[in-house]
Amino acid sequence: MYESYTRQALPSKEYRELIGTAICVFNSNNSFVIENILRVDQTGQYEWHKLIDKVSGRLNGDIEQTITANSDETIAKLFSAIVDRRNRIVHSFQITAPAGTTDNLDNQMLATKHKDGTQEILTEKYLMEFIKMNEELSTKLHQFRGF
Repeated sequence: MYESYTRQALPSKEYRELIGTAICVFNSNNSFVIENILRVDQTGQYEWHKLIDKVSGRLNGDIEQTITANSDETIAKLFSAIVDRRNRIVHSFQITAPAGTTDNLDNQMLATKHKDGTQEILTEKYLMEFIKMNEELSTKLHQFRGF
């Protein structure tokens, strides 16, 4: 598929919408995690400006010292799994997928390479699972916040 603003081959609009949604829900949750860190910080050691500048995976220690210390490991583990999947999306590469993998006539999709060398096509199912994981995290963060 092509658009008027680029001559490069693109995945379908629906697939690109899922990618955009995946990034947006992750960004929302990343901010929500930071909000919860700041809310339970009794020491005053955390600052929004410093937390927002951190790579998401580097928030793990801050989450443990605040959110996990005031609940359990559920949020920390889920956020870590989501960050891993987000990295697979952000650091993906575009491919022409095998016929039948997608409804897109040009078969344009994203794929990723894991650290062990295996490659994986980022299917619509993969993106939907990521979006649902973020919904679960958002619900848990709302419950933790208490309102």
